[in-house]
Formats: sequence, structure tokens, C-alpha cells
Amino acid sequence: MDAETTTTCRIYSEDGLSPLPLADLFDKAAPIEVDLGCGKGRFLLARAGNHPETNFLGIDRMLRRIRKVDRKVVGAGLTNVRLFRMEAYYAVSYLLPPDSIAAYYILFPDPWPKAKHHAHRLFNRRFIDALDRTLKPGAAIHVATDHLPYFEEIYEVMRAEHRRFEEIPAWEPIDEERTDFELLFLGRKEIGRASFIKRAN
Repeated sequence: MDAETTTTCRIYSEDGLSPLPLADLFDKAAPIEVDLGCGKGRFLLARAGNHPETNFLGIDRMLRRIRKVDRKVVGAGLTNVRLFRMEAYYAVSYLLPPDSIAAYYILFPDPWPKAKHHAHRLFNRRFIDALDRTLKPGAAIHVATDHLPYFEEIYEVMRAEHRRFEEIPAWEPIDEERTDFELLFLGRKEIGRASFIKRAN
């Protein structure tokens, strides 16, 4: 986990246990949206550039990816982006503060297609609990994947949580906000999309 300096937008957790002080990490107070598994950063950079009124946190477990996206963010002069190297489940479960997130974008999560690896999939009851804890009331979860069996699993898990989450029309990115991964399959494979908002208590 890399410390932030004057030439980077990377952030770190002091001890890997305490919630991140999100309000102190950005230059201005604004709603915070999370790109969970930001990959090469195409979506994150485009979205942040199109919405300067919003702060964005990109999370990815691979340091190589975070460093590359970091250089792109700095080169683009984006001041509303911060990057965090961490496994997605752990970040949401332990390091993001309660009622702090305005939206999650979970785009093309690893489907772990082999049956023996399904336990590694991100979406389960504990992860839904963590999303619920960290989202503000009325905040959104946007999901997309080209792996349709996994999409059906995600959709059923979220629909089962209808007391906490309400389904809304699926968010569709504009062309410049499509991820690199989506561009590989666009027009060649069907993509499952779903969006939900957290109900007010």
C-alpha cells in the first residue's frame, strides 16, 4: 500500500485495519463514487473527467495496475481521483466508512468460472452487508459482466435483498466510459447489466 505524495494520487491505510478518512483525502467535499476493480482505468478516467463535481475512488488489488492508472490520472490533471491498492471485499468490508459512498461501479468482476472456485466470487451475503453498511441511503450499485451465469447469480442475490435494495433501470455507460474489458466483447457477447439503490431506513 503506497503513500500519497505530491506527484501521485495513491492513498494508503495507516494500519490496514482502520477506516480510511475519505473526507480528508480529496481536495474538496463532494459525493464519493467507487470504481471497484478499476483495472486499466479507462472508465475511471473518463467518468472522473466528465463529472468534476464528484470525487472518485479507484480500488484494485494489483499494484502494477494502480501505478499505471496513477500516471494516467496525474497526466490528465484530474484532481478528483484517488487510488487504493487493496482487495475489493476487504476494502469494502473493513476500510470504507459507514454511509460514505454515493455509488459503486462493479464492472466485469472476476467470474471465477470453474465450479470449484465459485467460493471466491465477490457477491455473497457478507459482501452485500458491506455494501449496505458503506452506501448512503439512495446510493447506487451498478453491475456489469459478460459472464451471464455469474450475472444471474448476482441478480438473484441482489433481488433477494429487496428489503434493503430497490432495482432501478440498469445504468449504461456512454462509449468513452466503457472499460477496456467491455470493448473486447462489445457486439460479440451479451453483457448483463443491473442497478440497485439502497432503500432509506
